[in-house]
Amino acid sequence: MNKRQCLPDQRPVRCAIYTRKSTEEGLEQDFNSLDAQRAAAEAYIQSQKQEGWQCLRRHYDDGGFTGANMDRPALTNLLADIAQGQVDCVLVYKVDRLSRSLLDFARIIETFEKHRVAFVSVTQQFNTATSMGRLVLNVLLSFAQFEREIISERTRDKIAAARRKGKWVGGQPILGYDVDGHGPRLVVNEEEAVRVRAIFALYLEQQGLTGVVQELARRGWRNKRWQTRKGHERGGKPFSKTSLHHLLTNVLYAGKIPYKKEVHEGEHAAIVDPQTWQQVQDVLRRQDPTKGSKLRLPSVALLKGILYCRPCGCALTPTQACKNGSKRYRYYVCLNALRHGPKACPARSVGAAAIEKFVVERIQEFAGDQALSAWETLPAEEQAGWVQRLVQRVEYDGANSKVAITFHPGSPPAQNGVAQQRKEKRR
Repeated sequence: MNKRQCLPDQRPVRCAIYTRKSTEEGLEQDFNSLDAQRAAAEAYIQSQKQEGWQCLRRHYDDGGFTGANMDRPALTNLLADIAQGQVDCVLVYKVDRLSRSLLDFARIIETFEKHRVAFVSVTQQFNTATSMGRLVLNVLLSFAQFEREIISERTRDKIAAARRKGKWVGGQPILGYDVDGHGPRLVVNEEEAVRVRAIFALYLEQQGLTGVVQELARRGWRNKRWQTRKGHERGGKPFSKTSLHHLLTNVLYAGKIPYKKEVHEGEHAAIVDPQTWQQVQDVLRRQDPTKGSKLRLPSVALLKGILYCRPCGCALTPTQACKNGSKRYRYYVCLNALRHGPKACPARSVGAAAIEKFVVERIQEFAGDQALSAWETLPAEEQAGWVQRLVQRVEYDGANSKVAITFHPGSPPAQNGVAQQRKEKRR
């Protein structure tokens, strides 16, 4: 690289060394890969000592982090120090240590250029100040990204082959099984297996997800609680209709291994006998909401993402139901009630047409006649965006039939002095 670029007015050049290793393997050694990368960079800085290069004491080491994204603590710290003007030059052992993604690398280099920070790869000589240097850099990074994609393809092929042989190749543990400490294999947790069989039997008795979720909550039964390799606790949440459905349809309990749309015989022992498993699947298929009453997201939902349930604070999601196989009715349903049953929230649901009309009328009332004209001329697909540009949040209190509307600062209603309006909902 052009050394004089790093020495404006011959001032000292503060050099930061960034190191990275994709896996944690070998990091416990006294002299690991990160140490080797730093030693090479320090030697390079020492060779430029006459040019005023000085190595910063702070270490920027990302051990066990992939270069496929920018979600790395040391990289975040480095970019923060650069933004604060504490770094003049960044050194890496190879370009792919900084990033293996062309898009991420372009963002990082843009940050470097914005703050006039030079970039040096110790083992690859190029000058980022010239068009040819930038071309060489992009070629090197293209090969780094190609290598990452090849590794990903090989990993996917290996996982596919292992699953077709019935092997469990990792993932989040599920209720009823533990991961064998001697290898990636599922072993039955007898205490949890009893609960799994009871849940399957309870569903056959109740013939519905809502009743089972409520019974599991009464018993205090929860999802699988497990510990990561780093010692963090995960799981242990109460059952919802979604997690219960996932449990009842998980083929692992039948002693099988899924791979995409394929199902293969697994090496692990089954928890649920084939007859019970098939009975549960038959009931689930008979109750499949796709036959008449499935709730689907409507094509246009004016209040999607801004409508909330006032009693419980959860969002209300847009849904629609088909009555008598013909006319469709749109609703907003509280996610709390959707996941844990109607008793979980007093608001439960509200008709979409009624509350959307109420909100639009309030906007027209406070924004003036021009808002009405704009509303009527917009296509249906754009009306939701029009509403959400003006309205920041809508809260629905189903227990008291009231609606609270909060407008965005700077919107016409807010400019007219209307920060928030609470009115009784008209039915």
